[in-house]
This record gives sequence, C-alpha cells and structure tokens, in this order.
Amino acid sequence: MPDPTSPGAAASPPSSASPAPSDPSTAERTLGSGPGRLLVAVYGILALAATGRSVMQIALFFSRAPLAYLLSALAAVIYLVATIALVRGGDRWTRIAWAAITVELVGVLVVGAASYAAPSAFPDKTVWSHFGSGYGFVPLVLPVLGLWWLRRHAAARASATQTS
Repeated sequence: MPDPTSPGAAASPPSSASPAPSDPSTAERTLGSGPGRLLVAVYGILALAATGRSVMQIALFFSRAPLAYLLSALAAVIYLVATIALVRGGDRWTRIAWAAITVELVGVLVVGAASYAAPSAFPDKTVWSHFGSGYGFVPLVLPVLGLWWLRRHAAARASATQTS
C-alpha cells in the first residue's frame, strides 16, 4: 500500500465529504437553507410574536374576545410547526410544512374576512385579524411565500432526482 504522505500518492476523498448537489438527500436538507433561512427566521419571529401576544390576551382579556384570542394562539402553534418543519426538511417534515402553511393561508384569509364582517368579535388586533394588519400584513404574505418556496423546493428536488 502506498504511503499517503508521499508526494505521488493519490488523494482519497475525505469520508465526511458532502454529497453532490444533485443528490436527493441534499435537496431534502436545503428546505431551510439559502433563501429558506430568511423564511425560517420570519416564521420563527412570527411564532414568538404571536405566542407572546396570544398568551397575554388570553391571560388578561379572554372574556373580551375568546374566539379571536384562541385563533391567535392557534396561529402561533401553526407558525411554530411551520418553523420546525422548514428547519427539519425531509419527506415527512416537508409534508407537515405544506399542511401547516396551507392551514395558515386559509386561516389568515378566513379570519381576516371575518374580522371585517364581524368586527365586534375581534375588538383587538390578533395575528390573523384584518389580514394581519397589526403585523404589517406579514401574516398575509408569508404563507404565499412559504408555499412558493415549498413548490420551488419540490421542483428542484424532482429535477435532482431525475438527473441522478
């Protein structure tokens, strides 16, 4: 066996070499990388903000608008699940991300419309009321971006699978 330190020895690839970019396992891990990191960060911040606001509203003002505050707490849970799913990646977590972000989009549209149709049920701003106006409409835009990112990721993964 040749001496690996000799000048003419062939270099063997390191055992911890990262897989080729077209490797489907790499595509699984890229869900929360690149531009996905920004998406994960925004989801994480929104999860914290929605959790803090909903806990405070439920603890101090629950009788004023119980449905609105419970929906806000549900939104916080959905944001947390979406954040974790985007970070984890993989087939199972990607399906969970699709479900969470789809529910989020439906929630912000339904609650947003309901908050205009029945304003007395939403006396205070919540994460989804008035289409997220209390959060700069981020709750309205974020699920659209999240679904776009998941679709883009799925297309890239399908392409990587076909080329390998």
